[in-house]
Amino acid sequence: MRKVIITLFTALVLVSCSTTKTTTNDLATQIPISTAIDLTQVKDDKVPVTINPGRFTAETVTYRLPKVIPGTYAISNFGKYVDDFKAYDYKGNVLTVTKTDTNTWTITNASNLDKIEYNVNDTFDVEVTGGIGKEVPFSPSGTNIEPANYVLNLHGFIGYFDSLKNNQYKLDVTAPSSFIRSSALKSTGTTTSEDGSKTTTSYLATRYFDITDNPMMYGKLDVEEFQVGDIKIVLSVYSPNKIHNAKKIKETMHKMMLAQKAYLGDINSTTRYDIFLYLAEQGEKSPKGYGALEHHTSTVVVLPEAMPEEALDKSMVDVVSHEFFHIVTPLSVHSEDVHYFDYNKPTFSKHLWMYEGVTEYFANLFQINQGLVSENEFYTKILGKIQAASSLDDTMSFTKMSENILEKPYANNYLNVYQKGALIGMCIDILMREESNGTRGILSLMKELSLKYGKNKPFEDDKLIEEITAMTYPSVGEFLTTHVVGTTPINYNVFFAKVGLEVAESNVETNYMQNAGALIIRGDQEKGTIFFNNLVTENSFWNEQGVQANDVIKSIDGTVLTIQNANQIIGQAFSWKPGKEIEVVLDRNGQEVVIKTTLTQSYTKGKNLKSKAGITDKQVALKKAWLKG
Repeated sequence: MRKVIITLFTALVLVSCSTTKTTTNDLATQIPISTAIDLTQVKDDKVPVTINPGRFTAETVTYRLPKVIPGTYAISNFGKYVDDFKAYDYKGNVLTVTKTDTNTWTITNASNLDKIEYNVNDTFDVEVTGGIGKEVPFSPSGTNIEPANYVLNLHGFIGYFDSLKNNQYKLDVTAPSSFIRSSALKSTGTTTSEDGSKTTTSYLATRYFDITDNPMMYGKLDVEEFQVGDIKIVLSVYSPNKIHNAKKIKETMHKMMLAQKAYLGDINSTTRYDIFLYLAEQGEKSPKGYGALEHHTSTVVVLPEAMPEEALDKSMVDVVSHEFFHIVTPLSVHSEDVHYFDYNKPTFSKHLWMYEGVTEYFANLFQINQGLVSENEFYTKILGKIQAASSLDDTMSFTKMSENILEKPYANNYLNVYQKGALIGMCIDILMREESNGTRGILSLMKELSLKYGKNKPFEDDKLIEEITAMTYPSVGEFLTTHVVGTTPINYNVFFAKVGLEVAESNVETNYMQNAGALIIRGDQEKGTIFFNNLVTENSFWNEQGVQANDVIKSIDGTVLTIQNANQIIGQAFSWKPGKEIEVVLDRNGQEVVIKTTLTQSYTKGKNLKSKAGITDKQVALKKAWLKG
């Protein structure tokens, strides 16, 4: 197929060289849009971009960069990072351009349009603590421009013409020859300059969606590859101070993804999967939005470089396992809103409970299913999600929230897709196991939906719950209608009872920044400080040290703690283990309090799941099918 596409492209380029103007259709609609990004010509931290769309017959055309991109459910406005936008005719004259909004440029006299040129600023440089979620792109969807590393989320560099979103795109990326190149988009060839200093790599995308769906990293990268069944995994790591390396991270990823593939079984929606890991230094111009963003066959991850190895491994398991499971949904199962995504006036599916919730559930369930965690560890995560979900609006219709996710009050509850959304998946799973005597669960449902639809056939959003009910059981349809479409909170005890479990109060192990999932610290944005909240007295370690609510944390192990470095410093504290020596300096109403001691295991009052008295054989069998089926 690739060979056919390239041959077709060559023929169409020859057609486009003609200066004859068609009277029926723009030649621009018939040929690939030629785009170029030149990393060797960066000036003032800006990358030059050239767009050559072919010949238009229309007198006015509109060019846009995305306001919103798939998977973020937030406004990014990539157009505001574009400077010096100019359109040229075939004689090199500048055409009239009107910027009609943040992301849109209208070009008049477009029948003479030869090319567009502009410069792009990166988004990492403008991120500030507290800015995430305030129309600043989430770091894994953002862009980075620095001498040693370029994060090329292409939606931040390349836009589209309204009428040409389904055109092929030919992309040339020019970079110093010394750079390592890692791309989720397959290369069609390379050329090197006569002096050998720079290399241009060419790529071909079938439509604009493939531009936005295939990130790249260029620069001083560390790259490892490994095989998981029929899928080749490519891990690309940028660690500016070489604190972490791809070879070591590969060990964790390989073990995890082998377990994921074993859990998924015969789902094979891609032959290659890319993981791009950017490890951020501490600094004003470093990204602050840690996490990951999925693409159909890749994920971009941003985490702090200062994370200890064990904490980094855990974070990579948590975030990459979630993103990899997106090969099930939305890659194989998605609605028309996803398939025909409008980057500037998007509509959203009602089913974030499935896209994000079921995906998050899989990311937790497979670990117990494949023996990566114990039952108690899995139960702790489930109870943590129940606690986190309880802090959000538990009476909000999940489908209504999903459909209106950019608007208030729904946007304020977005994080519930990873909490209650996962719990919705758990409840459906248990119901299906019960109805089928353990033979069917939510994974089998997703496989059936994948077979019915697949990556090239979207479902109708309003009909999905009706279809799921028909494919499963009336109890599943009733659950979705009552608790997902409706506003009735879920009584999780009913579902735990089906598998012979009950919630019990007890002392539970916790870490030094949380009580069973609830943070014991808060930030004061105005004062720029981090302080302990009222929950600190319920944390046995800090309670024994005499820490009080509202004590400000001045420094940890000699490093002054600020809003700006809190993610990194507190992130390290999350991985503290008993036996570690620490020194924490507090400010208590102007008085300095120094805590210098050795960590002991911390406990808090909490809940755990345990087997009910008198558990039946049927409940034991159902629990086994749920956790190990």
